[in-house]
Amino acid sequence: MKKICLMISLLVLMSSAAMSSTTVADEPMLVSADWLAKHIDDKNLVLLHVGDKKEFDAGHIPGAQFVQRGDFSTPSGEGKLILQLPPVEQLKAAFEKLGVSDNSRIVIYFSNRQITPAARVYLTLDYLGLGGRTSMLDGGVDEWTKLGKSLTTEVKTPAPGKFTPRPNPKLIAEAVWLKDNLTNPKVAVIDSRLPNFYSGKDNAGMPRAGHLPGAKNLPFPTLAISDTDLKLKDLTTLRKLYQEAGADKGKTVVTYCHIGQQASLGYFVAKMLGYDAKLYDGSFDEWSRNADWPIEVVKQ
Repeated sequence: MKKICLMISLLVLMSSAAMSSTTVADEPMLVSADWLAKHIDDKNLVLLHVGDKKEFDAGHIPGAQFVQRGDFSTPSGEGKLILQLPPVEQLKAAFEKLGVSDNSRIVIYFSNRQITPAARVYLTLDYLGLGGRTSMLDGGVDEWTKLGKSLTTEVKTPAPGKFTPRPNPKLIAEAVWLKDNLTNPKVAVIDSRLPNFYSGKDNAGMPRAGHLPGAKNLPFPTLAISDTDLKLKDLTTLRKLYQEAGADKGKTVVTYCHIGQQASLGYFVAKMLGYDAKLYDGSFDEWSRNADWPIEVVKQ
């Protein structure tokens, strides 16, 4: 009888592991163009192009599907803020239309320098529970063409996918939580905007200018090698940048920007470095609207 019970327990464990393997994987967050070239024909590969539609139509990596930002943000007129995660059902339908399933291996790449929108798509998939199966192509489409690989104008309609969303709200920092944790020594708040917005010199058309109290400025462009080479810097350099921004080992890192797009790259890198990462989705667009919430400026 004990042997039968043991066998049943083992079968249950094996079944659970098999179910888990359809939704969770341990894939690298960043892949090279050389890696993509070797896996371009993989059966479960879903390749997502983030950038300008005209550029996609003129030439994209074979097999890629074009991502429309509107499919992955709150519909116009349904919220006060410019960019926020929409309902899970909307996201599920949008990604399934692109061929995403529970066992997909997803690679996001960008064209036309759209590295932060690409990171935003990664954040969205991570929120849905597919982060472990998703990577970004380091350097975007430029790295693909540097390999001498060709682009195509052919667009293949994918078979509809089917996946089970497992949304993780802990990845998204809400304003009330953030307000309560601004002085928490275990939380590092990072402002991903350019210095002129962080300092308060420019307000980007928002009600108030400045930054969240205690936040450190780590502008998103500094995470890439240069303005012309949008591959990410090496891990040692990136880790040093985050530590200089107050993100000591073991801290929770919360990134924000204007509307939650630039900060998505900060989130991506923070997670890649092993931090417990969160993104303040409302970002300064939300914070600056509430006159009761404190703001700091840099004295000129």
